[in-house]
Amino acid sequence: MTTTTTGASAGASTGPERSQGPGGLGPLGWLRWAWRSLTSMRTALILLFLLAVGAIPGSILPQNVVSVDEVATYFREHPELAPWLDRFYLFDVFSSPWYAAIYLLLFVSLAGCVIPRALTHARAMGARPVRTPRHLGRMPYSARFTTGASPETVLERARGSLRGYRTERYGDSVASETGYLREAGNVLFHLALLGLLLALAAGSFFGYRGNMLVVEGDGFANTLPSYDAFYPGHWTDVDDLQPFTLHLDDFEATFIEEGDLRGQAASYVADMAYTEAPGAEEGRHRLEVNHPLTVDGVQVYLLGHGYAPEFTVRDADGEVVFDQAVPFLYRETASFTSDGVVKVPDTGGEQLGFVGVFLPTAADDGDGGLVSTFPGAEDPVVTLEGYRGDLGLVEPQSVYQLRTGGMEELGSSPALRIGDTWNLPDGAGSITFSGLSEYVSLQTNRDAARPFALGSAVTAVAGLLVTLFVRPRRVWVRATGDADGRTVVEVAGLGKTEVAGDNAAFHDITTRLAERLRGEDPEPRPTRPGSER
Repeated sequence: MTTTTTGASAGASTGPERSQGPGGLGPLGWLRWAWRSLTSMRTALILLFLLAVGAIPGSILPQNVVSVDEVATYFREHPELAPWLDRFYLFDVFSSPWYAAIYLLLFVSLAGCVIPRALTHARAMGARPVRTPRHLGRMPYSARFTTGASPETVLERARGSLRGYRTERYGDSVASETGYLREAGNVLFHLALLGLLLALAAGSFFGYRGNMLVVEGDGFANTLPSYDAFYPGHWTDVDDLQPFTLHLDDFEATFIEEGDLRGQAASYVADMAYTEAPGAEEGRHRLEVNHPLTVDGVQVYLLGHGYAPEFTVRDADGEVVFDQAVPFLYRETASFTSDGVVKVPDTGGEQLGFVGVFLPTAADDGDGGLVSTFPGAEDPVVTLEGYRGDLGLVEPQSVYQLRTGGMEELGSSPALRIGDTWNLPDGAGSITFSGLSEYVSLQTNRDAARPFALGSAVTAVAGLLVTLFVRPRRVWVRATGDADGRTVVEVAGLGKTEVAGDNAAFHDITTRLAERLRGEDPEPRPTRPGSER
């Protein structure tokens, strides 16, 4: 017995596909599969979810881009955990490589999904309505009645009854559609989301953020060395920053003094003077939380505040070698107990250093110690630990840390109130708690793409509203003659979003058409009871 195979049924092949094995995709096939998977709506939703999940650590943990001081405090309070978190960029979430990867994949996924969809919808906008189905009675809504008007008259009246619909004549019927704006709104929403991602990326590339601390009576010039922390965009020219200056004239923080909310902040207000450029006219601004100052296209935000005790240090001869306010970083906002370091390098002999604790409202804790019971400065007290020796300033170091490895301990001071002096042992000099100032933590933000981001967000909301409230529908009207010389009119409707049974709009169209035909036939009658579905 002999079996013969021909054409595509042959089991052997000498082409290159054989090396791929059954069902083998090959490199090009795998690339197509990867692209289709990446640009699917499911993948875009997964990436959007991952982007939201990835942002959670940025809202829970302190971020360097917002407050370097809070990150430093977190490192002091969690010395074992903080370095591990830092390895995964959890203090710089929004500039981390893994967050950037999710962001980039989401952008590519949306672009590959939305742009072809927008082009397809643009072509559909000019397409003709769908042809009339053969069996209109099978539609979710259908109705039949007879009239003495001719089929041509019926179809002409049908066009008039379908106001707002796009109509097309197909033989003995009229097909119509409406609600194209629903898909347009859907496409607009996704395009706006794509524009929002572009605007955020542009702000990241061309803008910058910076953090600084300004004590009452001091100023700030918008130059790179003036910042405590500076985060430029990848294409930001740090040598060409806006040449504005700021001066903190006064700062006032008020706190709730009674009730369950005692100690919580009521308001932060900073009175500031500013100039947009050297020699420019000075302006004034009352800086508050959520009321930033905009100067030369840069937004200046008030992030927080703290205390800066003022110290006067004298050497063994009684000469003043240090006289200035020193910012202390608060541990927590409930009491504003703060830690700080005073470094006195110019003593004429051995250098001096002090590690201090500041209590805005000091009180006895019952065990012979002191605690702060209120964040306002009602009874400010400073305690110090003194050191003498080499401060190690030849190496870079934080102004909030004192390296005591090469220094001799001088002991601890008594509780110092404003005006009190601690005479250092062995004739090393003295230190006086001479006054108290406050400081503010400020953030500058330069982002020229902010208007585009706002416009994209507004456009996205508009597109979403269109998607929610516009209802696409299709209506068909067929008119055919019967054996009695009358015209049988069939009306059918298909709503793409209506709840099952909600056919009021289609019933209104049928009623209007019947009313229009009443002049042609005084008594239009249905072919049978219950003909509407």
